[in-house]
Amino acid sequence: MSVEYAIIVKNKTRLESLIERFNTKAQAKFYIERLGGNFEDYVEEHETFQDSLNSLQTQLSEVIKHKTLERTFMPSFIFSENNLIVVIGQDGLVANTAKYSKGIPMVAVNPDKQRYDGVLLPFDTSNFIGGVESVISNNYQSKTMRFAEAKLNDGQRILAFNDLFIGASSHVSARYKISYNNNHEEQSSSGLIVSTPAGSTGWLSSIFNMAYGVTSLFEKDLKLKRPKLKDNELLFAVREPFQSMRTQTGITAGVIKNQNVLTIESLMPTNGVIFSDGIETDFLKFNSGSIATIGIAPETAKIVTK
Repeated sequence: MSVEYAIIVKNKTRLESLIERFNTKAQAKFYIERLGGNFEDYVEEHETFQDSLNSLQTQLSEVIKHKTLERTFMPSFIFSENNLIVVIGQDGLVANTAKYSKGIPMVAVNPDKQRYDGVLLPFDTSNFIGGVESVISNNYQSKTMRFAEAKLNDGQRILAFNDLFIGASSHVSARYKISYNNNHEEQSSSGLIVSTPAGSTGWLSSIFNMAYGVTSLFEKDLKLKRPKLKDNELLFAVREPFQSMRTQTGITAGVIKNQNVLTIESLMPTNGVIFSDGIETDFLKFNSGSIATIGIAPETAKIVTK
């Protein structure tokens, strides 16, 4: 099927969110500067993004019809096979969009290379149109990304492009039973992170940083080694596991692949959650009686490469 429409996915800038909160730009400026913040940084970020967005829209208009979609409306938007997705924003927006993309090619554009790392953003406004044209002509190269999934015993499921969090919605300890590699135990911790290869440089990396930072106090010349996951692998890590008379710490990390799944049974009467990619508002309730099976999802995402 031919590509008929490009859907530009964007997010509000920090300045736009502040103005929504305080009604006017002047009031937002007063609030930030009263707290000692640099309001001009918000303004510069916003103006750079708008310049990039305007350039993107102008160039795209010469090639294909398009419409712009705010991230907040994405869960209710239905992408079709004749769509092309153009994401402009930070890496996190690419991750969030991918979950709804249904395998449609995504051209990811970095609007501000001085500000954003762009691990998932191979294009900028100077070269993205080549990626768009290659998709339209069906002669494009792409990187296929796998999702992690959490499936509950009541049939609900949630996908993650980068990572899943399983635990309590507040800072209290999460209580659950964990099963992995035919081993089972009850745990109390700050929750679990399950990372995909794409997310291994994100939230999971902070866990490695903490672990190596503490260990390096006692071990000299300790070198930090980042995990390298294959496309069909997930890595889980238990955050701050606590050992007691009832809870153990024997299962703290592991690799999930193929049929080697991770199973977690909630022991939390309330406030248990599973959310993905840092979006706390998009979650599954994970309270007593809920059993989550964590594995690799059948869905994939296509990120167009240069």
